[in-house]
Amino acid sequence: MRGRKPKPTALKLLEGNPGKRPLNHHEPQPASDKPTCPSHLSGEARKEWNRISKDLHQAGLLTRIDKTALAIYCQAWQRWVEAEENLKKVGPVVKSPSGYPVLNPFWSVANKAMSQMQ
Repeated sequence: MRGRKPKPTALKLLEGNPGKRPLNHHEPQPASDKPTCPSHLSGEARKEWNRISKDLHQAGLLTRIDKTALAIYCQAWQRWVEAEENLKKVGPVVKSPSGYPVLNPFWSVANKAMSQMQ
């Protein structure tokens, strides 16, 4: 395929169709029913699912197709919360077995989870 990838019609409408090109009214539309929370999510991940899925669905931004991506986001959210709680308790610097100060391993976990959420 040459050139730019085509934008979804909904995005063109949000932008006001700046190119004034014809809109594709036959674009496939996924079912807009709210996906159910996966059974493997628990704790903070399940809380985040319940919080964000409601808002996304009401805004028309969540369909069944998004279930896996949202589950991955919620797992990353849980990892980030757990890492931040550890950092709050212990701090960003800990002592190594030899007694030298080193960066808390949860610092890396928190940063990686933030990147995954973005």
